Amino acid sequence: MMTDLRLLTEEQVAILDTARAFTAEHVKPFAAQWDRESHFEPSLVRHLGELGFLGMVLPTEYDGLGLDTRTYLLALEEIAAADASVAVMMSVHNALPTQMLNEFGTKAQKERFLAPLARGELLGAFALSEPDAGSDASAVRCQARRDGNDWILDGTKAWVTSGSHAGVIIAMVRTDTPEDRRKSKGISAFILTPDLPGFHVGKKEDKMGLRASPTVQLNFDGMRVPADRMLGEEGMGFIYAMRSLEHGRLGIAAQAIGIARAAFEAARVYAMERKQFGTPIAEFQGIQFKLADMATRITAARSLLHVTAAAKDRGIAVPGEVSMCKLFASETAMWVTTQAIQVFGGYGYVKEYPVEKYFRDAKATEIYEGTSEVQRIVIGRAVTKE
Repeated sequence: MMTDLRLLTEEQVAILDTARAFTAEHVKPFAAQWDRESHFEPSLVRHLGELGFLGMVLPTEYDGLGLDTRTYLLALEEIAAADASVAVMMSVHNALPTQMLNEFGTKAQKERFLAPLARGELLGAFALSEPDAGSDASAVRCQARRDGNDWILDGTKAWVTSGSHAGVIIAMVRTDTPEDRRKSKGISAFILTPDLPGFHVGKKEDKMGLRASPTVQLNFDGMRVPADRMLGEEGMGFIYAMRSLEHGRLGIAAQAIGIARAAFEAARVYAMERKQFGTPIAEFQGIQFKLADMATRITAARSLLHVTAAAKDRGIAVPGEVSMCKLFASETAMWVTTQAIQVFGGYGYVKEYPVEKYFRDAKATEIYEGTSEVQRIVIGRAVTKE
């Protein structure tokens, strides 16, 4: 269930064509192998940068494409339909470090980092969670203390997508003191680079899905960070992170839709080819009902996402709707991939066919950048607000 091209502009159709050509040559032939080997392919960063896909919503003055959110999400869905691991790298890069720098960075910070990020010369990452701070993100303990013109950082960040290959990491670190804890108001944002002394890449997680996207711990051991690497105002990092996660959650919704779409298409084609009792199983009403429900949920998730993106581009505050997009799309992906395996039967449970990978990849979309439970909290607060 691809997006109806009749609803798109010529520019959007051209971008989708570019994304399809890119994935056909550089992603689809290798995705299964990358998954088996947990291999991150660094050349993809350069290729995506050359296409402009790593700076789609950045201003043209920083070598971005200056596009709207919906166009970016269309391209992201297309990448995700080919391989969700590539899509999550693209999503995190576009939605979190680049957007935070663009929105809250100084002129000097933007000039130093944004153009290389947009061109794919640097890959961006985002470090908020810690081993003991997940859904309760304000409980971070990574600590910064001032030392002259520098900050000294100590602590560990967890679940950092692309952290082992990133050239720029936006990290949330406490700048209050243990004696004067101010919860979320004591957290600041820093622009980190791996050349800083005391920066170490730690454990790489061995994940169920998204195996070609490295997820690592980052360890800061007395890491000396120049004061001009603080992003925005001291103590505002948590607020910046929460605002930027709205961009990220829209991206995860697009990723989930791409996964679901790929699973649906695989199931549809298989049902038309697979015969039982002398008849293609696509002619059985039970299978038709599954395919009908799969197509309907995918279309509904995409419609919700694009309406919300349009509102956000117009400057309308839509935190509840953003969480609806992430919640509904991720649960749609999990449901659709489950049904796809059922259509394949026993073959859906083996690695010879792609739907078991789609199933594994889909699960992560219900967890990262805010679990489904967290999204329901956000939505519940939004709909009960006076």
